Amino acid sequence: MDTITCIKTRQSIRAFLKEQVPEETLKEIIQVASWSPSYKNTQPWEVMIVSGAKKEALSAMLVELLEKGEPPTPDIPEPESWPGPQQERIRHLVETRKKAFGIDLSDPKVIKGAKKANFRFYGAPHGIFLYQDKELPLWSLFDIGLFAQSLMLAAHEKGLGTVPQAFVTDYAKQTKEFLGIPESKRLVLGISIGYPDMEAPANKIRTDRVPLDEILKFSS
Repeated sequence: MDTITCIKTRQSIRAFLKEQVPEETLKEIIQVASWSPSYKNTQPWEVMIVSGAKKEALSAMLVELLEKGEPPTPDIPEPESWPGPQQERIRHLVETRKKAFGIDLSDPKVIKGAKKANFRFYGAPHGIFLYQDKELPLWSLFDIGLFAQSLMLAAHEKGLGTVPQAFVTDYAKQTKEFLGIPESKRLVLGISIGYPDMEAPANKIRTDRVPLDEILKFSS
């Protein structure tokens, strides 16, 4: 598929088929993503892919921590508030999903259920964790974001689905210990990856985008 079609048709997938993705395909996707630009070619990204019994055990651990009421301690703190325009877009998303699925994403019980779904990688056969050295400046978060986008687009071109996940970094310390990632690393993002189940209701809705004139200005 061409680049513009790939960008415009990619969507966050929250229901997957059980079929495993071949290791060579996963390697190819990460190799493609490694060509992402970065500040002075620092390439400040590292990748861990977890699958099979290891993934299931990680999911069980994360759900248990949530059920026990363990306070989240992500390496990158969750935002506490958003400016007006961004908050309005969040409100619109909440309302859209409430109408579609009858669930209120502002309800603490629903949020807990959403976290559990995240911790179980939405049933995907593989989970990806992106991380980097804690000593890196905040600018490097921008670079690893570029890497994440390239990864998801490469996966989409291969017929795979992905969803970027902040929730799976909630228990960063425990997750890093479980996966053997050094504490000196900053856990940035989780990504579920697998073959999408496009018949699932969760994948029937796509988010919209604001009109171009809200984000674009010309100066001459």
